[in-house]
Amino acid sequence: NNEAERLAKSFAVCRKNFLFSNTPRGAKSSALILTIVTTAMANDLNPYRYLVYIFQKAPNLNLADPEQLEQLMPWNTPEYIRLAAE
Repeated sequence: NNEAERLAKSFAVCRKNFLFSNTPRGAKSSALILTIVTTAMANDLNPYRYLVYIFQKAPNLNLADPEQLEQLMPWNTPEYIRLAAE
């Protein structure tokens, strides 16, 4: 529970920034990116490196194929994306 509360704290701190998501599409995009970043942090990944990895790899995959989508999951990322690699 403490870990979940710690991760949720980042949303509370950024609450005023969310006011700039003035459209449903913008809010959805913000939520998607924050979910990816939080998932990266929860899996001990460098969030920036993980986003770069996803943005480089996803365009070359068939995301409708679960096996190919699995390649983007945090537990299947290369070691250099881990926080310890910094």
